[in-house]
Amino acid sequence: MRSLQAFEAAARLGSFKAAAAELHVTPTAVSHQIRLLEETCGQRLFQRHPLPLVLTGAGVRLYPALRNGFDALVGAVASVAGSGAPAPLRVTSPNAFASRWLVPRLPAWRERYPDIPLEIIGTDAILDLRSGDADVAIRYARTMPAGFVVQEICRDTFFPVCSPALLARDGRAIERASDLLRFPLIHFDWTSRDAQAPTWRQWLAIAGMVDPSLTAIDMAWALSFREELHAIDAVVAGQGIAICSDVVVSHELKCGTLIKALPLSLPGYGFYLVSMAHHVRQADIEAFAAWMGAAD
Repeated sequence: MRSLQAFEAAARLGSFKAAAAELHVTPTAVSHQIRLLEETCGQRLFQRHPLPLVLTGAGVRLYPALRNGFDALVGAVASVAGSGAPAPLRVTSPNAFASRWLVPRLPAWRERYPDIPLEIIGTDAILDLRSGDADVAIRYARTMPAGFVVQEICRDTFFPVCSPALLARDGRAIERASDLLRFPLIHFDWTSRDAQAPTWRQWLAIAGMVDPSLTAIDMAWALSFREELHAIDAVVAGQGIAICSDVVVSHELKCGTLIKALPLSLPGYGFYLVSMAHHVRQADIEAFAAWMGAAD
């Protein structure tokens, strides 16, 4: 950057001495920085003799692009400094939780905290808070993440859920676990590789202990999805029954778009709000944590 600054000033002012005065360094320092840039470019940028200083063909090509770049940087900094707009609090969250739980509740956040904008980063990848990829993370895990400031927001439970329209088309009530086998079972991939993940296989194994008629289970899935969100969309569309988190589909359960097919459940995981200690946005993070804990 120092070499680029030295070149831009010398080209604009036509003098190493004038560039040095503007940059508050010696003419020798300017000459040294320009020689470093010429070594990087592999060719001369100035014809130094005879005076006055003249740009070579390579220097003529480089100077306008560099001048425009510096002008753009100055304009961008001035725009940000003059706007007074606060930077958004960057929140990373698992995709399904962000889409089904967090996004529908954002109007309530904006109403309560209009001066703290949010940037929601929906991803199932674990972003590195230490490197600044996000300010705060919502992590979904069986146990509390270590090495951070952590607050447990809630824990979920998994039930078989379906659309009321699916049951209406069938015309028969679901009274026991074996009744579910009349319908397509919707499966989605668990990337955590947790052997105890709340899947259909786990649920049916437990259900078989209380429903003797649940035998010879066909484990070939009628519908299988890589993404949890796609599985939920299929359930809402009445395409089958899935084992879903009561937290992730809480809105659908509350408004009746989905219903619990049976009360037999599997334990889920915890939703944890995770941040770095002594974060520069600590007050905003604490406000977000309090809001999440109190959100309906």
